[in-house]
Amino acid sequence: MTQCEQILQMLKRGPVTPMDALKEAGTLRLASRVLDLKKQGHNIITEMVNNKGKKFASYKLIEKQKELA
Repeated sequence: MTQCEQILQMLKRGPVTPMDALKEAGTLRLASRVLDLKKQGHNIITEMVNNKGKKFASYKLIEKQKELA
């Protein structure tokens, strides 16, 4: 499984931080993988988190709304 595939699976479970990506997918390049996923058409938002003076990004997958018939 590629890093993009791993990150996408993680995003489907909930928000992903760089530490999550390092632990679960072994990548230090989460922002690059998120950009790759966005280019593939996935709707991912970035939220900046401030935790005890440390700032980092948290990424969240926004599922497409199913159209009502």
